[in-house]
Amino acid sequence: MNIVVGVTIIALVIGMGIVAASLYFYKLAVKRSSKSFLSGDPDTEIAKEWKRHAEENQQWLSRQSYEDVEIQSYDGLKLHGYYMAAKQPTNKLAILVHGYSGQGRDMVSYASIYYDSLGYNVLMPDNRGHGLSEGHYIGFGWHDRKDYLKWIEYLITRFGNEVELVLHGVSMGGATVLMTSGEELPEQVKVIVADCAYTSVYDQLTYQLKQMFRLPSFPLLSTTSLVCRLRAGYSFKEATALKQVERAKTPILFIHGEEDTFVPTQMVYPLHARCKSDKELWIVPKAAHGASILVDYDGYVEKVKNFVNRYIPV
Repeated sequence: MNIVVGVTIIALVIGMGIVAASLYFYKLAVKRSSKSFLSGDPDTEIAKEWKRHAEENQQWLSRQSYEDVEIQSYDGLKLHGYYMAAKQPTNKLAILVHGYSGQGRDMVSYASIYYDSLGYNVLMPDNRGHGLSEGHYIGFGWHDRKDYLKWIEYLITRFGNEVELVLHGVSMGGATVLMTSGEELPEQVKVIVADCAYTSVYDQLTYQLKQMFRLPSFPLLSTTSLVCRLRAGYSFKEATALKQVERAKTPILFIHGEEDTFVPTQMVYPLHARCKSDKELWIVPKAAHGASILVDYDGYVEKVKNFVNRYIPV
């Protein structure tokens, strides 16, 4: 009996430890909060360079006229975005999707490509759980895909059926636009650009558990996924870009840095392979996570312009 009691106590202690660790990891990775654990990671330190570049470009943004816009999400959240009207009237518009723990204004470097080089209108939303948008958790692109359907609906209603849309996302934003690609998109969505996207939330967190914490995925990821299901309404395995691109009908440009060790470069190959729509893959030499635009700015602009113009003629 003592052995049985002892084993039971040990099992309870282990179980309580797993529960506590799962709650902690949910708070760390999914709950809306400061993501200070990212500081010091070599790849995100490199990625900070483009954020500094974006901060420098805030001067560019300050010279532009932009409008704060709001919509309501499918589940009742207030979502915020920054809208910039093109210098000359046009029906062409780029929706720019930021990464994990960022905000819409972080996409200003990409905004200047569409605004200055292509003459587009630009929308830079704050994802749920980020910036000025409501939400107590990070959707990792999964619930956000439904939010972007709402943004698309808003733009078509506001600007008419003749509007032509590009979705361009980076990092989590890249995964978000790929997850969106598998939905029934209106014909106004002409092009998708996905820069350094992950295959699925489960794959990305499995990789980061090993990379950052030296931990195996089992059992912590499964139990944390259950916590996420209960608190945020989705599981890590269902939040997959791989299955979504199999249903995609919109042309997709895949971009990934050759030296990305935060969202490992090898993730882009199955995404590209499974994509059923027109597609192109560009691996950027010597580029770390989110740094392709810095490593080869001119090449980045040219690649995006050429791909976008192929489906939205000038």
